[in-house]
Amino acid sequence: MQNSDFYSDAHLVVAAIRVLTHQNSTPPSIDEVCRIISFSLEQGNFTCKKLKDIGIVDVVEGAFGTRLFIKNHLKIEEIPRGKKEDKLGEALKEFQNSKKDFTREIESFQAKQAKKQKDLFAGLEKKLQKESDK
Repeated sequence: MQNSDFYSDAHLVVAAIRVLTHQNSTPPSIDEVCRIISFSLEQGNFTCKKLKDIGIVDVVEGAFGTRLFIKNHLKIEEIPRGKKEDKLGEALKEFQNSKKDFTREIESFQAKQAKKQKDLFAGLEKKLQKESDK
């Protein structure tokens, strides 16, 4: 099951750290946390990095690998609830808007070129008429 907001992910990760620390009597690795909550390793690393930046967990690298410690679980409540991180949707909208702008520029350029061509032909036609009148 994939959670849609960072707040829920943070609670899951902290709970998994607590459960694994209790079961194994040692702090867990990111891989163990990801396995217990069914996160991909990439998603787990990303979430743990954000939690470390906020000050919720501490990631310690030692002789026995990288281990996770809970630093200040109360900071989870400072994370906005229900805020979905839809960066892909935002990027898609931005791309579509830039494509529309590009299309408008192309249409404007084509209109200018058509006007130039029309004016050129009109000028050539006038010259031909003047020469044919002589």
